[in-house]
Amino acid sequence: MAGARAVAGEDALRLAWRVAAAHPPFPLARGPLRLLGPMLQACMASVFDARQDRAVVGAVAGELIGDHHTELIAENALLRQQLLVLRRSVKRPRCTPTDRALPVLLASRIRAWRSALLIVQPDTLLRWHRQLFRWHWSRKSRARSATRRAKVSDETIALIRQMAAANRLWGAERIRGELHKLDIRVAKWTVQQYMRDARPPGRAGQTWATFLRNHAGDVRACDFLPVTDALFRPLFAFFVIVLDSRRVVHVGVTRHPTDAWVAQQLCEATPFNERPRYLIRDNDRNCGRAFAAVANATGITVVRTAYRAPGQNATCERFLGSVCRECLDHTLVLSEASLWRILREYVAYFNGARPH
Repeated sequence: MAGARAVAGEDALRLAWRVAAAHPPFPLARGPLRLLGPMLQACMASVFDARQDRAVVGAVAGELIGDHHTELIAENALLRQQLLVLRRSVKRPRCTPTDRALPVLLASRIRAWRSALLIVQPDTLLRWHRQLFRWHWSRKSRARSATRRAKVSDETIALIRQMAAANRLWGAERIRGELHKLDIRVAKWTVQQYMRDARPPGRAGQTWATFLRNHAGDVRACDFLPVTDALFRPLFAFFVIVLDSRRVVHVGVTRHPTDAWVAQQLCEATPFNERPRYLIRDNDRNCGRAFAAVANATGITVVRTAYRAPGQNATCERFLGSVCRECLDHTLVLSEASLWRILREYVAYFNGARPH
């Protein structure tokens, strides 16, 4: 009789387990006994007498909630947690940090955790795990650095910003070395942190305008200006200009701009060994061998512009346009001497009174 009741009890427990698996999972609790408690006790009470068959009940319950069922319990808890999140959402589940951390922990106890996911994809769960990992270690690193990092004084911060703003070409290592000379010990990362506040974001290094301002004093440019007199005869004016101040240092006028005449104008434009390092000119054939010989003898490097590229000699081109618009378009040129006198007066006005 007792054996028959034990067999019936085992069948009832298996039936109860199937019913529990078919219905929503049990509420999440601390231990497996509290997960299975209410339903298993109700099923066993209907079949057994707890006092007489305590051994049978303990054996069956121990088999059900043994170590080999821990994975199944964790899977049910995972499904229960996902359903709770899904019920709170209207269209798309909104997971709190706790809702993300708990499935990650439960999935580590389940072998087939991919098939147990309902409301999120497996890649999403892996992304939550990576975020949780980064958050954990970043919090630990931030806590350690906050305790070990020495506080930088306000005077040192102001000095770093001042040095970074006044010296655009200095990097963090150079500023750190200058601070070491003043017996101020800071890390390179600290200098980089406060340099960003002093320097606005932009392209590193010098700009093209800064480069020209630094070297324009050693560069001059020359060019020809064709003019027609009152009798429609051609005249040619030759100018030499300093790029840094846009000052016209020489002007010459002729009807026949030969190579020898242009070489003589170059000699007159560089008196008393006052010569530039570079001279910009276009591809005019009037600047031939004699011109090149004079430039080489005086140590001037002649730089020729590209073909059909007037922008490479923009300072001269702009000055020639000013001469035409402000002077020659309003006067009548009678001869070579007349043109030379008019241009000499305009050059004196351009260098002394005209803003440019």
